[in-house]
This record gives sequence, structure tokens and C-alpha cells, in this order.
Amino acid sequence: MTTVTDPDAGAPGVGWEAHADLVVVGGGVAGLTAARAASRRGLRVLTVSKGGPTDTATQYAQGGIAVVAPTGDSVDAHVADTLAAGGGLCDEAAVRSIVAAGPDAVAALTDLGAVFDRGRDGDVARTREGGHSTRRIIHAGGDATGAEVQRALGAAGLPVLFGTAAARILTDGRGVVGVLVLDGRGAGVIHTPAVLLATGGLGQMYSCSTNPAGATADGIALALHAGAAVADVEFVQFHPTVLFTPGGIGRRPLISEAVRGEGAHLVDSRGRSVTDGVHALGDLAPRDVVSRAIAERLTELGEDHVLLDARAVEGFPTRFPTITAACRDAGLDPTRDLLPVAPAAHYSCGGVVTDVHGRTSVPGLYAAGEVARTGLHGANRLASNSLLEGLVVGERAGIAATERADLPVEVRDAALPTCAILDRRVLQPAMTRSALVVRDADTLVETAGLLASAPRRVCGDVAALEDAALTLAARALTGAALRRTESRGCHTRRDHPASDPEQARSIEQRLDDDRLVLTAVAVPEPQLTGVN
Repeated sequence: MTTVTDPDAGAPGVGWEAHADLVVVGGGVAGLTAARAASRRGLRVLTVSKGGPTDTATQYAQGGIAVVAPTGDSVDAHVADTLAAGGGLCDEAAVRSIVAAGPDAVAALTDLGAVFDRGRDGDVARTREGGHSTRRIIHAGGDATGAEVQRALGAAGLPVLFGTAAARILTDGRGVVGVLVLDGRGAGVIHTPAVLLATGGLGQMYSCSTNPAGATADGIALALHAGAAVADVEFVQFHPTVLFTPGGIGRRPLISEAVRGEGAHLVDSRGRSVTDGVHALGDLAPRDVVSRAIAERLTELGEDHVLLDARAVEGFPTRFPTITAACRDAGLDPTRDLLPVAPAAHYSCGGVVTDVHGRTSVPGLYAAGEVARTGLHGANRLASNSLLEGLVVGERAGIAATERADLPVEVRDAALPTCAILDRRVLQPAMTRSALVVRDADTLVETAGLLASAPRRVCGDVAALEDAALTLAARALTGAALRRTESRGCHTRRDHPASDPEQARSIEQRLDDDRLVLTAVAVPEPQLTGVN
């Protein structure tokens, strides 16, 4: 039996143990896709998830999947749109690799039973979202694409340990050998030569976000403690149209970009367009542009929300049933009322540095989905590229994990970690104040000092693990945001409003004895020569 020690307990405690060829941490699109891919190739796969079957960001994804249409579109066009949104920090080779694999990934999902909406002609219906040059977004249930993806992947029936949180990735000189987890039985160890991080994002770092309660930057912390690098964590995308409620905190319902794709418009309290003259695409500009335009208008007017006019969208309740229900819960009718909206934390564009097969720099450690930084998103994610990336890289990472299948591993002991922990009731307001849509050095320095003062204690329960992960990820985010003395993509500095060509680099970070070491890394120059 593996011994699990608690450094404050005075004596070792004996925990439970299990064995697997691959442990997947997280049960959303990337994790479930990887688990299926590895299982089909004979690996014993065990998925661990902090919450229940639908406590994932995938479940809440509304808009759809960005995938090249068979006519009137091309891989080159999708790549060009992605690069334009990414603010000069996308890796074009990674973008092309993932985008080109989209049609096959969607076909595989359809074969699994996923049902996408169809138009009157019987073909798969497509809509347009911000930053896209054409209608290439496929969707399900009107605005419930993520729920359909979750349903189809979850039907595979692979083993999942729900209510189980990963505390540490365990390594030796050969790489990964196991993972220390916490569940209702206490601490346990799963012996495994391969771990895939598919933990989602960090939205709970802020007082208000579109993310589920479990989005606490777990994967970033796990990867850093295992010796892997993270990059671009300063680039947090704020969805421009989240349903606003005075004093609302926690997960807030978003109003999909597809609503604007179908003709809705943003106006301020005086009836003026928010995006006129800001960008050629107007209300369908990339998300960073729209969020920044809203933030600037709110500052100008001294108000806390703008308005989305969707009254002219034909058949709104049928096309957007989830959004309609959320509006009605707030006492609003989108066919008659102007909808109050404001930006809120939505998606982490950076994360654990991987290749397009999910491999990190630590042998046996993989990452896919929002937690990973493949080079697809750069400084700002193009709308609906997230489910695409989860499907494509999740599949590839599950296959890549087979390279470790025959490696014998054994964990002889593991200790519950001691970490710096800042209570999230303090952390969330501080990050909301200093690292929102627009930032400046003064507030970032103030928050960095607060984070540096966080006390250390043993992470003996899930809440402590989450707060420790948020604390470490917030340190990484504020450090990179201070280092990036320019505005680029979804990172906007009030005190450095222009972009600096010399800073068109990713900021990588590694953990060295609890100190985050930052390094600027060059991004390959784009080679795109034309768009078909």
C-alpha cells in the first residue's frame, strides 16, 4: 500500500490506491475525447473530475464549433481569421494543423451520435460570430452546442471518479509516475505513466465570469508544480455580452456572439452604437475589440452596462432557447426588451505549453482544451475555436499517451502539498479590480503584493487546493501583465495603450523553488500568403 503523508499530522496516513495507463483530469470535451481515443487503443483510462457529469465549461458553451464549411470557405480563410484575432502571437503551423483537422473531428463526433442543427435545405446550419469572415459556426439545440457535445461524449460510458480532485502530479527521473488525489475517502494515489490535464480555465479568479464553479486554474498549478511551463496567461478573454444583474457575482449567463451574428446590435443608454467607427466588422469585431469598446463607453458614461438590441432577430426563442430562458429568469423578454450586458471573464487564452498533440516538456504529462496553450489562440481566441481545439487536440493527446503505455511505474510515497493560499473572497475582488478588461501598473502592483503575502498551509481539502491554484495562477497572471508593457489582443494596459512590435513574444513561466521565472519567447513569423 502506498503511504500518503500529511506533513502537519505528525505521522503518515495510509491512503487508497489505483492503477491506470492514463489518468485524465477533467471531464469536458478535451478530457472525454482523449479518454475515448486512448481507450480505443487498449489503454486502461481513468478520468477524475472534481464535480459531477455536467460540471464543465463544455456544458455551458452556447455558440458552436468553428469548422471550415464545404463551400464558400477554406482552411486558409479560417487560419487567416484566427491569426487576425490572435494579435500576432498565434503559431501559424499550430493554427493550420488544428483548423485543418476540424472537419474530421466533427465527423467523428457526429458518428458518436451528436446532432447538429440543420437549415431548411437539410444541410448543417451555420452562423457567423465575431472575427469570422464567413458563416462557419455549426451549432446544436440552437444555443446548446456544449450540452450536446457533452452528452455525446459522455455516452461512451468510460470510468470516471466524480468528486475527485488532483492535488499533485508525481514524477521521477523518467517523468510522470502517478497522481495524488483527494476524494471522500481522503488522499489516494493513482499509479500511472501518463496524465492528461483537461481542467478548463481560471474564471473563478474573478468575482463574475461565465465559467462553472470548478474553473479554479487547477491545471496551471498542477503543471507548474510538475515542472512544466505555462505561457500567455495574461491574456484572459472577456466575453463582451454577459447578462448583467446589479451586484451579480459567480457564474453569469452569457448571450452568445451568435445573437449578434443573427443581427442584434450593441447600444449605450443613449441609443448610440457602441462599435461604430471602432472596427470594420462593427458588432462582429473580435471579442477583445468589442469588450474594450464597451469598457471605454462605460467609463465615459459612468455606467455599469450597455444594451443589446435583439428585438429584430427572427424567431429568437426557437433559435436561442437557452438564452431566452436565462433572460426570462431575469424578468426580460429578448423579443421586446433591450438586454443589459457587460464584459465578464470568459476564457483563458494561455495555459500549459504543449505541442499540437498535447505533449508538455514533462514526459508523460499532457494537456488539452482551455488549460493548454498550443499556439492556436495567441493573444485573443477567435470565437468558437475552443470546442474545435478540445476535439482535435484531445483526440491527439489520447493517442500520444500510448507512447507511455508499457512503462512500469510505482509511487512509493507522496505528501499532501503545502502551498501559499489567499482566500478567494479576498483574491477575486483584487483580481477584478486590477486585471479586468483594462489594466494599469498601479493596481497590478498592489495585487501582486497582496498575493505575495499569502500565508502557507497544507492543502488537505478541495477548497484549499482550489484557493492555492488560484493564488499561484493569479501570481503568474499579474507577473506577466506587469511585464507586458503594451496593449495586445485581450490584454489592454491603460498606461501603455499602444502595441509594441518588440513585445510580440510569448511570456513563458516556470516554477523554481516557489519563484516564478519569466522568459520572453519568440513566436514564429506568419507565412500565410493568400486566402482562397
